[in-house]
Amino acid sequence: MASGKARAEDIDLEEPEEEQFITEDDVLEVVQDDGDQPMDEDDDEEEARDTVGDLEEGSSGHVEDLSLQHFETHGASVFAVACHPTQPLAASGGEDDLGYIWDITDGEIIAKLTGHTDSVTSTAWSADGEMIATGGMDGKIRIWRRVGKENYRTWEFLTELQGPDEVMFLRWHPKGNVLLAGSNDSTLWLWQLPSGNTMQVFAGHTGPVNCGEFTPDGKRIISADQEGFLIFWDPRSSTPVFKLGPDDARFNLDGITSIGVNPSSTLAVVGGAAGGVRVVSLSKGEIVSTLGGHTEGESVEAITFVDLSGTGAGNTGPGVAVTGATDGKACIWDLSTMRLRATLQHEDAITTLLAHPSPKSYLLVSASADRTLRTWDARNGTLLRTHTGHRAAVLGASLGLEGSVIVSAGDDGVCLVFTTEEEEQ
Repeated sequence: MASGKARAEDIDLEEPEEEQFITEDDVLEVVQDDGDQPMDEDDDEEEARDTVGDLEEGSSGHVEDLSLQHFETHGASVFAVACHPTQPLAASGGEDDLGYIWDITDGEIIAKLTGHTDSVTSTAWSADGEMIATGGMDGKIRIWRRVGKENYRTWEFLTELQGPDEVMFLRWHPKGNVLLAGSNDSTLWLWQLPSGNTMQVFAGHTGPVNCGEFTPDGKRIISADQEGFLIFWDPRSSTPVFKLGPDDARFNLDGITSIGVNPSSTLAVVGGAAGGVRVVSLSKGEIVSTLGGHTEGESVEAITFVDLSGTGAGNTGPGVAVTGATDGKACIWDLSTMRLRATLQHEDAITTLLAHPSPKSYLLVSASADRTLRTWDARNGTLLRTHTGHRAAVLGASLGLEGSVIVSAGDDGVCLVFTTEEEEQ
């Protein structure tokens, strides 16, 4: 591990411009599920459900495989997968203590990412695609980088970052070579790459740091822990900008399991272990709404934002958020009104939500423990496609090649590649 401490001031972190936030004095509004029912599902979905839904995990029954490509090298549960920002490559990590970079067009192994002594649970590409990070239950974070400039077929080990006890998540800065990691020992770490120098170790959480994000503008960090504390950070300081926790009864979520920040970096949506969702103003550090919609006692596992305009116009206001939970529901929320637009339904827990890039940013992909992935039109809640082929829960997914493909990670030890393009009529 490289030694030394990089200066956080070296990152281009401008002071935030005047932020937008909910008006009307930010009065707390409790929005209950208004009775919206899941959208009617088309015949294709019914057929896929009939084929897959009744199968027991690991059974020998028939599953219609609609994938374009398989990657079966892990041979044990695959916990993480991430698509390269520009190239037809994916990086996956699994229970076999290994990571792989592989070609999503033919399944060819490009690089075997070794060195972990326990399950690899996180894989993440740098914003420019020149580095890949793997994080594991062994607490190691290992970094590889591309060799040369001719192609993306050769990778070399760069450095190993140490500090966390067990890696809970990895996030790269949206514009620079700075890596964020959460640990189960209640710490949050920030490193400068390729030097590997530690920039900050954030203390203030009281339990495993389950989730964290850079704000989309890259100027702040938000993190949350299993004990229910949410902390907003300036990367240049180890002192929180603000902190919310279960000591405030309105924010008691029985532990935080997911967070998301809207594209304008003004609001955070926070999901809890008991099904609760809170909306927080990042400029004021206050709760501005409580959202219903999910079944009490069911954990909110995924949050993303969709731009219903498809033009980027939806990235300037409060935004449209989607929350997914173990009740199988994905709830679409208009944060300008705090109203529920639609409820989408899987037959088992939702594990991942993905928003397409522009110009199809109104498309949403959900992955589920029901062994399927589904592509939806978030504007009206219409199911466009059901992606089948996994024989066990889908544990993760990533969009690649400008949103034209989905790469999934399964508890069956397989990664599958699906197209998101509309079927020919």
